Amino acid sequence: MAQSQNLPAEASFSAPRSGRSSRFTLIAATSLGNGLEMFDFTIYSFFAVTIGKLFFPSDSAFGSLLMAVGTFGIGFVMRPLGGIVIGNYADRAGRKAAMTVTIALMALGTAFIGLAPTYATAGLLAPVIIIVGRLLQGFSAGGEIGASTTLLMESATSRTRGFLVSWQIASQGGAALIGALFGFTLSHLLSPAALESWGWRVPFLCGLLIGPVGLFIRRALHETHVQEAREKSAFREALSEHKRALIVGILMIVGSTATMYIAVFYMPTYMIRVLHMPAGTAFVSGCVAGAMLLVGSPLAGLLADRLKRRKPVVMATTLCSALLIYPAFWLLNHTASVGAALAVVAALVACLAFGSPAGFLLLLESFPKQVRATGISVVYSFGVSLFGGFAQFIVTWLLSATGNPMSPAWYMIGCGAISLCALAAMRETRHD
Repeated sequence: MAQSQNLPAEASFSAPRSGRSSRFTLIAATSLGNGLEMFDFTIYSFFAVTIGKLFFPSDSAFGSLLMAVGTFGIGFVMRPLGGIVIGNYADRAGRKAAMTVTIALMALGTAFIGLAPTYATAGLLAPVIIIVGRLLQGFSAGGEIGASTTLLMESATSRTRGFLVSWQIASQGGAALIGALFGFTLSHLLSPAALESWGWRVPFLCGLLIGPVGLFIRRALHETHVQEAREKSAFREALSEHKRALIVGILMIVGSTATMYIAVFYMPTYMIRVLHMPAGTAFVSGCVAGAMLLVGSPLAGLLADRLKRRKPVVMATTLCSALLIYPAFWLLNHTASVGAALAVVAALVACLAFGSPAGFLLLLESFPKQVRATGISVVYSFGVSLFGGFAQFIVTWLLSATGNPMSPAWYMIGCGAISLCALAAMRETRHD
C-alpha cells in the first residue's frame, strides 16, 4: 500500500508514553467526549418517562414511553454511518482530528435536546427537534469510540494499553454515575411539577459545558497516526481484507452491549414502571452501576496487561454474565428488597466491567494500524446499534405485548449466547 511521503511532523511522533501529567491529559481528553455521550444517554434513559409525556403524547403511558425509547434508539441508526465516515477520517487525517469533530457534534446534539420546546408549545416540531438531536449524537458516537479508543491504545506501551483502554469503559461508568446523581438530586429537591416543567433540562444544559472543555484539552494531544495518501479508503480496505474480523467482532460485543444498555441505562425505567419501586431507588441503581464500571474497569485493565491472552477472561466473564441473568431478574421480581435489587445490578455490571478492557483489546489488536480506527468504529457502531440502541425499545415492547416481567432476561440471555459463539470462533491476534 502506498505510504504518504509528506506526513505532518506531528504524525511521526507517538503520544508521550510516560509522565503522570501526560497520561492524565490523555485519559481526560479521550474520556470527556465519550463521557458526554454516556452522560446524555444516562439522563435520557432516566427521564424517558418525562420526555415521553412532554414530546410524544399518547393515549397510554406505555405508548409515550415506547416512542421516547424508540427515539433514544433512533440515534443508533446513524452510528454505523458515523463509524464509517469518521473512522475513515481518523485513519486518514488522524485520531485527534476525528475526535475534535465528534465532541463538537455531540455537544450540538445535546443542545438540541436540552433546549427543545415541548409538544404543547411547538406541536410536531418538538419531537422532530429531539430526533435531530439524537441523530447528531448517534453520528458523533459512531466515530468517537473508534478514534478515542484507538488513540488510547496507540499511546500506550504493550504493558499499559489495557489500563489506558479501560478508561474508555470507566468514563462510561463515571458518566452514568454523575447522571444518576443528577437525577436522584433533582427528583428529591424538585416537586414533580417543577421536574416535568424545567428540571429535566438541567443536566442536559450542564452537559453542554463538557463540549468546550473537551475541545480545549484535546488540543494538547499528540497524534499517533496520519496517512493522507491511500490507494483505497480505510473502510474498503477493512471490508476487503479484514471482513472476518469485522463480522466476528460485531457478534462478539452483542452480550456486553445488551448488558450495558439494559442493566445500566434501562434498569431505572424497569424498576419504576415494572417493579413499581420509587424513583429514588431507581436512581441509586444507576449510581451503583456507574460506580462499578468506574472502579472495576481500571482494575480489569491492569489485569489484562498481565495476561498473555485476552480471550479466556472475556469468555469467562461473558459466560458468568449469561448464567447470572435469569436468577438475577427472578430475584428482582420476587422480592421487594432494595438491597437485593442493587446487588443484582452490581453483579451484572461487575461482569461487564471485568471483561470489557480485555474485550476491547481483542478487537483493537485484530486490526492493523492503518485501518484500526475504522475497524473498531464499524464493529462497535454496528454491534451497539443492532443490539444495544434498540434494546430498550425491544424490551419495552416485549413487556407491553407479553406482560412477562422476565422479558429483559430472555433478551439478554439470547445476546449473551451470540457473543459466546462469536468468541469461540475468534482468532486472537496481536497487531501492534
